[in-house]
Amino acid sequence: MVEFIPQPNLAEYAQSFGGDSLNTAVYLARLDCAVQYLTIVGDDGFSGALLALLDAEEIDRSRVIRRDHATLGLYVIKNDEQGERSFTYWRDTSPARGLFDAAVSCDGIDVFYFTGITVAVCLSGLVNLLDLLRALRGQGVRIAFDPNYREALWRDSRQAQEAMGHVLPLCDLVMPTLDDMRALYDCETAPECEKLLRGHRVREIVVKGGDGRVNVLVDAANYSGQATMQAAIDTTGAGDAFNAGYLAGRSRGLTVDDCIAMGHATAAQVVLHPGAIVPKEGFTMRINQDD
Repeated sequence: MVEFIPQPNLAEYAQSFGGDSLNTAVYLARLDCAVQYLTIVGDDGFSGALLALLDAEEIDRSRVIRRDHATLGLYVIKNDEQGERSFTYWRDTSPARGLFDAAVSCDGIDVFYFTGITVAVCLSGLVNLLDLLRALRGQGVRIAFDPNYREALWRDSRQAQEAMGHVLPLCDLVMPTLDDMRALYDCETAPECEKLLRGHRVREIVVKGGDGRVNVLVDAANYSGQATMQAAIDTTGAGDAFNAGYLAGRSRGLTVDDCIAMGHATAAQVVLHPGAIVPKEGFTMRINQDD
């Protein structure tokens, strides 16, 4: 999506790009992972600039579809005094909403990552998305999912729960925030989240708490980590950056504890900059920085 970031005088905005899956894709690429991005964009100048961003980040965009007479969705960030963000959106006519309206294939990948926002905005193509997930699992592809529940995108929580009930059993790794699980399922603690997701046969569960604590359950083993809390300028994209750090670590065979630390360190850099995607010169994380 097109992103507008308020400037200090509150009378101007800087234009960039963002979106939960895009943010994670960018940070994965910066952590030296090979990344392909799957979406639909328009034929306008903003869409062209987004494709240029993918090229600059060395993200494979061969699966990006361009649609005539269409433009990207847009959002504006608002931050409170603690840097916590809220958004105003314009995306009802975004071409990405039709991403799964036809059958999609993704060959030659190791991990497929998507989010609850993907499910919500592409709900018209849910059957095709589910078929894709089943096909990928049959090929041995690992399915990673952040439920990322946004109430405004659903008719009601029951509709969201029904869709999630189809998606979750097809996932190997689920990475929710405790706030999202509380809003969607009334889960108040990480163990409650884990119990619910275990009921959907999810083997690896990463629960991100709003206090910087992360609880991980892999099969029968429990892990946890606590972020060092710091003053934030803008928390936009922090959870997406954590996901990228954790997934990058897992892809390189790091221990779960080290993956949690990678996620926290990646997110810590993002909250010190306005907007979802930190300029390259302000991002110094590397997957092997401690080697």
